[in-house]
Amino acid sequence: MVKLKLEDLVTSVATELMGVTVSTLHTASKELLHQLVDYFEVDLSFLRRNDHDLGATILVAEWPPRPDIPTPDPLGVILFADADPTFAALEHLSSVLITRPNYDDGYQDRIRQGSGIQQGVSLATVPLMTSQTTTGTLGFIKFGDREWHHDEINALQAVAALLAQLQARVAAEARLRYLAYHDELTTLATRRGLTDHLAERLKRGAPGPVGVIFLDVDRLKALNSFLGHAAGDQFLQTLAQRLEQASPDDHLLARLGGDEFVAVMNGPADENKATAYAELLRQTANEPVQVGGEEISRAASLGVALGEPGTSTVSELMNQADQAMLQAKSRGGNGICLFTAQMRRQNEIRTDIELHLVTAIRNDALVLHYQPQVALITSEITGVEALVRWPHPHLGLLPPSAFIDLIETTNLAAELGRWVIETGCRQLKAWHHQFPGREPIGLSVNVSPAELITTDFVETVRRTLKDTSLDGHHLTLEITEKAIVRDTEQALATLRGLKQLGVKVAIDDFGTGYSSFAQLKSLPVDQLKIDRGFIRDLGHNTNDLAIVRSIISLADSFGLQTVAEGVETEVAAATLIALGCVHAQGFLYAKPCPAQELETILETKGKALRAHQLTTVV
Repeated sequence: MVKLKLEDLVTSVATELMGVTVSTLHTASKELLHQLVDYFEVDLSFLRRNDHDLGATILVAEWPPRPDIPTPDPLGVILFADADPTFAALEHLSSVLITRPNYDDGYQDRIRQGSGIQQGVSLATVPLMTSQTTTGTLGFIKFGDREWHHDEINALQAVAALLAQLQARVAAEARLRYLAYHDELTTLATRRGLTDHLAERLKRGAPGPVGVIFLDVDRLKALNSFLGHAAGDQFLQTLAQRLEQASPDDHLLARLGGDEFVAVMNGPADENKATAYAELLRQTANEPVQVGGEEISRAASLGVALGEPGTSTVSELMNQADQAMLQAKSRGGNGICLFTAQMRRQNEIRTDIELHLVTAIRNDALVLHYQPQVALITSEITGVEALVRWPHPHLGLLPPSAFIDLIETTNLAAELGRWVIETGCRQLKAWHHQFPGREPIGLSVNVSPAELITTDFVETVRRTLKDTSLDGHHLTLEITEKAIVRDTEQALATLRGLKQLGVKVAIDDFGTGYSSFAQLKSLPVDQLKIDRGFIRDLGHNTNDLAIVRSIISLADSFGLQTVAEGVETEVAAATLIALGCVHAQGFLYAKPCPAQELETILETKGKALRAHQLTTVV
């Protein structure tokens, strides 16, 4: 076999090193050393790395491998401060170092201790340089004496330069990998590190059940707002250190971001073990922390979930722990909740709804049901409230409460709201044509807070009224007190724009929100809808009676209509009449029903939904 020229050797080495990564570095280094040992006909070769923080030279690879390596290995990690002059020189070596058998400064003894070689050796050591810093060394040993020629030294320097570039690239990759798997603020595992670890724990055949604890710090935003984000970061760093110290070494702790942490227990877990560990984490999180001269303490909400290897997936188990944590938070925080079979079913339903919700809206798969509003004294139907329903293919007819929170979190409120207004207005106009002999009924539609502060909402309503040829005064848009508080200026601008269209505005669930008398005075509204919570026991509960009387009196003072929601008994209806309330809706009159069923009611019963004589009980 023809031996390569030195320049061809360097080219071959450069080609082979191009594809080396962090994971293949050790194998590639040994293969390279093997190639160089054979080429230069020496007995040993080694590659070392300088750790200037540690103050040591560290063996990376060698060829051939030593058959019997002492423990500790005298050639493994050599501190520069304790080294013989030859190894000490490697710290700042900048040119090729040649050592012959007749030169003895202690180096020959170290070689004999580490390798068992008794005869003297020749050494050629080439520095690996990066920005004037010696990052490592490439060395060759020949038993006995060997003379190194000038062209050989030049080739070795070229190979060393290639290795220095590889080390720098691999170090950068290792740093990026570290950042990918370790949170920069707390040094805990990142989401990626967590998911990779949990995937291993959930492989079929792994020990289980696998315990996962989701921890969320309660009200960290308040801390950030009061002391600043730097203080919040300091708090999280201290919390992470304490959680890590309190946890067994074989448990994994990760920070998902913000104030969310996840712990994965090692080994089989059960409800008792997982709950006990969660309680330890909760107590640790409750301990005060000195931040910016202030002693700060935060509570924490924790969710516990158990998964079976080979059955549970990473996303399922993480979601279950998250859902349990949210349940703990909804109970007031600073508590622990275990994911249960009931929560699993609720989670499955929620997932099913979330997967099909967007399609249902955009494929016109939702329907509107209409609940009549009546004049209390005559029981005449004066209007209807449009209530969205979803005929779900698996779960049956779903009310808004089953999916409205997903509407808001997925930014579909505007899209759904536009569909409800357009569909309701078209139906209302059809009824006006269908029943020309009676006073046209009105339509009430709920408006979400997100819609109210959308800049094009007024234009959407205007266009709908024009397209359906419907007068604005036949449409009432119901808003909540919370929607007004969220963005008062934009909300006011929207309400004024609606009034210009002739559209009526009602405050829904009045009495449960945040409206002040000053706000009510300034709002361009026409109607207050009394929350059903005050109507249910009306006539039997003196507190409810006082509240309803006050709301009706307040509405009268501002020249506003009142509509009582949730009227279910004759006593409640009679009481409302005596208090001066004019309109109502509720099961006493009719439940929400499809448009066709409401048409039947209007056709068969005329103007009055019910014919009954109410007596005053107040």
